Amino acid sequence: MAHIPLNTKQIDRLKQLAEEIADQLQTFISRHSSISVERTILRLYGVDGVDSEKIPLSNKIIDKLKKKSRIKSGVSRFFAGAMLASGRDVRITAELIDQGKIEWDDLSRFSHADILEKEKELAQKAVAALDETRKKKEEKLKKYPSPQQPWRYLIVATGNIYEDRIQAKAAVSAGADVIAVIRSTAQSLLDYVPYGPTTEGFAGTFATQANFKIMRQALDEVSEKEGRYIRLVNYSSGLCMAEIAACAALEDLDILLNDSMYGILFRDINMKRTFIDQYFSRLICSRAKIIINTGEDNYLTTSDAIENAYTVTASQLINEAMAQKALLTPDLLGLGHAFEIDPRIENAFLYELAHAQLARQLFPDVPLKYMPPTKYMSTDIFYSHCIDTLFNLASVTTEQGIHLAGILTEAIHTPFMQDRYQALCSVNYVFNVARDLGKEIEFRKDGFIAKRARQVLDEVELFLKEIKEIGLMEAIARGKFANIRRPVDGGKGLEGVFEKAVDYSNPVMEQLEQEGGIHG
Repeated sequence: MAHIPLNTKQIDRLKQLAEEIADQLQTFISRHSSISVERTILRLYGVDGVDSEKIPLSNKIIDKLKKKSRIKSGVSRFFAGAMLASGRDVRITAELIDQGKIEWDDLSRFSHADILEKEKELAQKAVAALDETRKKKEEKLKKYPSPQQPWRYLIVATGNIYEDRIQAKAAVSAGADVIAVIRSTAQSLLDYVPYGPTTEGFAGTFATQANFKIMRQALDEVSEKEGRYIRLVNYSSGLCMAEIAACAALEDLDILLNDSMYGILFRDINMKRTFIDQYFSRLICSRAKIIINTGEDNYLTTSDAIENAYTVTASQLINEAMAQKALLTPDLLGLGHAFEIDPRIENAFLYELAHAQLARQLFPDVPLKYMPPTKYMSTDIFYSHCIDTLFNLASVTTEQGIHLAGILTEAIHTPFMQDRYQALCSVNYVFNVARDLGKEIEFRKDGFIAKRARQVLDEVELFLKEIKEIGLMEAIARGKFANIRRPVDGGKGLEGVFEKAVDYSNPVMEQLEQEGGIHG
């Protein structure tokens, strides 16, 4: 396709700066863990279910370990000791811990070798479960062809998983390639994962392992009917990033919204907590071959899309570098951006093309996620339809990877099935009639689009140098992204962060770090 003439040496400098920023952050991450990381270990070991008050057993076990002031050593070794003490399976051992029927914080009863052997057994089973979900997806992709990109991504959000299932099947029949089940409002602030199927939720449906299973089964059925592979999306941002990633992996999900910056900026979740949780969640995604979606598009809802375009590109570069630390390969990096320039600005579409084409060239091998206009949409649905149509044109022209369909009534109410159908009709039309437009055009070296792209890169370079100087967490604290300030030690969830003790143990993380996502 056509390319904007860019300075390749400058791009190399930008990638190096982003890597150095990620290195600074990784030093902090490596020294710390969180209660949600530890709960994830339990879930991967097989701990599931809730007590009579609907409190997840993983939460209750970690709370007990915190009260005993043993959390800094991690839960893995203590749970392995409990397994030796009970002589029972994971489920019954977890219930016995919850009921207080096992003295499980004293490991002196067992030899160090026996505990290590039990930990190794648990960790190997956990990683094997991640390998199994990867293999299932590989088999499905052999059976059903993957649609041509940009994949047409459509949301369902009724609050009732069974109604979502109906809407999802209808959307696929109309052309959708990816179904995203929007999560119930504010679930990201819950410090636990709800349990079981759910039929009530505000502006979305709760992300639970049972709901994942129900929708995965429905999309497998419709993949068979349509003869093409349909991908399933949910959210693992918030206070339970790694836990939801584990649940998603166990139920064969394909894509997860997974970006700590979004939670920090727009949900006021403590940045230390979210960077720690994000790292482990991305290791899980790497092994299970789950595509992550990042949230840079949200920056433009609170800051100007022209003046602050450089913050989106800088964040994409940093997110790429952090993802590489978690061993995610380019095919799993759904870096985000959005079509959000004020349509009253002259040549707004050229600005949009410049930004979309710049993202494509900076990240040539990743399935970029391109988000539709929201900030300047109108209650005049016909006008909104025009804006969405230009968004569709920009996406296919610049060969985006994942295209979230803009919906006519999104500015008015939760869209109806017919609204989604009309949105897909527009996407299908534009993607068909302009499929190879990007291969037919050239960008003038001294033209508007090329100059704009180079201007953004120059601003990105200055911005990344500043972030490297002060550190990413301090940059967020100063409001450098989305014009939102979040203090380093503020926000929700900080009390769940702890520095690892000398004897800290997390054999699942160690195995994932050593082997990455290509073995097993």
